[in-house]
Amino acid sequence: MNCKDTFKRFIFIAFLFVSTTLAAQNTVVTGVVTDASNKKPLSFVTVSFTGSTIGTNTNDNGQYLLRSSKPYTQLKITYIGYKDAVVAVTPGKDQVLNIRLFPSAKQLNEVTIQAQKRAKYTNKENPAVELIRKVIANKEKNRPEAYNYVEYKEYDKMQFSLSNLSDKISEKKFFRKYKFIFENRDSTSYAGKSLLPIYLVEKLSQVYYRKNPEKTKEVLLGEKGVNFGAAVDNEGVGQYFKHLYEKVDIYTNSIYLLGRQFLSPIADSAPTYYKFFITDTITTENNTKLVRLSFTPRNTNDVLFEGDIYITLDGNYAVQQAGLTINKNINVNFVRMMHVDQDFETNPDGRYHLSRSNTYADFGVSAKRKGGLFGIRTITYKNYIVNKSQPDILYAPDIVLEDDAVKHRSEQFWAENRLDTLTTAESKVYKNIDSLTHMASFRRTADLVTLLLAGFKGFGKFEVGPASTFYSFNPVEGLRLRVGGRTTVDFSKRWFFETYGAYGFKDEKWKYFFAGTYSLNAKSVYKFPQNFIRASFQRDTKIPGQELQFISEDNILLSFKRGTSDKYLYTDQYKIDYVHELENHLSFNFGGRKWVQTPAGSLYPFVNGPSNIFNNLATTELSAGIRYAPNEQFYQGKLFRIPIINKYPILSLDFTAGLKNVLGGQYSYEKLRARADKRFYIAPLGFSDVAIEGGRIFGQVPYPLLDIHRANQSYAYVIDSYNLMNFLEFVSDKYASVSIDQHFGGFFFNKVPLLKKLKWRETASFKALYGGLGANNNPTLSSSVYQFPVDNNGVPITYALGNKPYMEASVGVENIFKFVRVDLVKRLSYLDHPDIAPFGVRVKIKFDF
Repeated sequence: MNCKDTFKRFIFIAFLFVSTTLAAQNTVVTGVVTDASNKKPLSFVTVSFTGSTIGTNTNDNGQYLLRSSKPYTQLKITYIGYKDAVVAVTPGKDQVLNIRLFPSAKQLNEVTIQAQKRAKYTNKENPAVELIRKVIANKEKNRPEAYNYVEYKEYDKMQFSLSNLSDKISEKKFFRKYKFIFENRDSTSYAGKSLLPIYLVEKLSQVYYRKNPEKTKEVLLGEKGVNFGAAVDNEGVGQYFKHLYEKVDIYTNSIYLLGRQFLSPIADSAPTYYKFFITDTITTENNTKLVRLSFTPRNTNDVLFEGDIYITLDGNYAVQQAGLTINKNINVNFVRMMHVDQDFETNPDGRYHLSRSNTYADFGVSAKRKGGLFGIRTITYKNYIVNKSQPDILYAPDIVLEDDAVKHRSEQFWAENRLDTLTTAESKVYKNIDSLTHMASFRRTADLVTLLLAGFKGFGKFEVGPASTFYSFNPVEGLRLRVGGRTTVDFSKRWFFETYGAYGFKDEKWKYFFAGTYSLNAKSVYKFPQNFIRASFQRDTKIPGQELQFISEDNILLSFKRGTSDKYLYTDQYKIDYVHELENHLSFNFGGRKWVQTPAGSLYPFVNGPSNIFNNLATTELSAGIRYAPNEQFYQGKLFRIPIINKYPILSLDFTAGLKNVLGGQYSYEKLRARADKRFYIAPLGFSDVAIEGGRIFGQVPYPLLDIHRANQSYAYVIDSYNLMNFLEFVSDKYASVSIDQHFGGFFFNKVPLLKKLKWRETASFKALYGGLGANNNPTLSSSVYQFPVDNNGVPITYALGNKPYMEASVGVENIFKFVRVDLVKRLSYLDHPDIAPFGVRVKIKFDF
């Protein structure tokens, strides 16, 4: 295989991963649907082949496109408030059918519509605003949570497709072997789009809700999805897609899409941010009186919707239908369009419940290019039953959270229970992707992509990596080479082993690590819910005060540091840990550790008093922790999982006890640490991530066992560290801290034409750390603990916090080139310390919408 072909194959497979088709269709119908009275185009009109499930909705310009290989002879056109239309179709031909719909509804007497040319919009004496206030006042009684009990079936289908690919691509020599993929196109799911489905997940659940005490229980009945093989974490990809396409509840004040908070058009404060207009009044066939309310943002740069909602005039003022489109002017990456439409059905008591919710999104690198990625999430709700009580045991947590049988339901099960219909193209996705993953060329390229993107190379039962740690350097070890790997689920679903070996050419020492983990629930130990026991041993170097998330300390990018960075420890750690996560995202852990620290670099040796020298520090610890993160979601990676931040708080409490004279432990002490994290949405000023933390040490300990505050001497911006604090600069036995990271989302830049075009976004942060040392842990007051380190000139490099806090602040710009954040950081206190940076520029890489 030549390099050119390998490169082409790499590009093709990588595109499938990051984003992941036209069968010979004979009948193609396109056209525009308009109002017969005023000739204006009608959006969201349903157009389908009579006697089939093949249909589509018109777009904002009233345009539609239908395609089928079957010889259908009629189109049926339906739209609320208009008479149904049926028109003849000529099978086997391309044809244009423009359709006019005639209103079937009568104008309502209850609402008076008055239009004035160029009248200034105002809420005062505005019938549209009066109506939306009635909707807001009646929200609570129109939600399902107004009932004491609710149960229903929920079918969730998520599909992603490559859109508008050239028909010529499958004829190219390289892609001919993948022709079966390119032939499976769909032009019926969304008007004006030719879609090539590459990702599909279906989920069927039975949902129970109880009001008092409030509890929602979801029983998974079946789940089915494409599988790209071991090279791709299919569950992790699905979880991330669901994060982009959160379930839409129009009755809540905030709707979360694309990781952002959109204000609902019927939020309590909606009249302050939206303009409302009564654009139609109709009576449906069952004599339900509706008002069509159109809405637009007052400020076109705010994170808001535009669209229409239909409101009932039966005294409930409920939403009967909704169409929401995200504001085109807001600062969102790669999203050319996102639209949500919802339909509601009548309950026996006359109220309405959500029956179907469709979310469409068109992703692309630029608006000019037609191709890209198109996502559709359809959620169907059926079999609503209200106020039927269920025994309390039904709402109790399951002992077994996941039954493997639900992922292996038969085709007959899905045919009988699927609450929606798969298109022809969707029904072929499972077989096509299965065939693709069995092709040798695909697997070779998948391995290469996995190595480059995830850092691992798989060999069936074992994988080698991460690649970013193969080479690094530091002042103590010099050039450092490392190789390691771990077992996969192909080796065992219960036992997981991980190891690495490393060698420093300057200190001429070997470092190594070995861990064995037993999964108590036969699930991967990296996935929720974790329930495992792990034993490990590690001999390696460590920088005191450097704490990293989702990245190894010997990552090549962390080899580059500012200032003097030669404060190292050699550590030997024997550990055993037990971790258990519950269904409600309450988790707890217990552990034990024997830990030996040996000074290296400028820390050598440990000194106690004028002449007592110690070559190592030995401790034995027992620990326990509890953490609560309600509704937490993760993006699952190969080596770690990344929490997807939402509006819910994360609370944790950890306790550690040092045991003297147990397994060589030299000190007796207790450590207590508490932390709370919360994201606050501040419309229209974006959001703020706030972290509050505090800790206390009881007992006398040397400085390596104190709280060594998280520092950062790299050029990367680390959210959870003090980016202008030196390693081992501050230690405490009691402390409290606060960190605020504000993201304005382009609130100010969007008002500047050039910056708005660049889609840059503003950030600001502030961090403050209060702390101190008791007399028993301060070497200037006690001769029983190690002296703080000093530099070659005898100048201290480690300090206790005094009467003032350590503080730093930053202002920055994110979304540069769509993934770069640059911060100008200023240190605000303790500016007289040696070898510090009073200010600096730090960079963070993060992909975000």
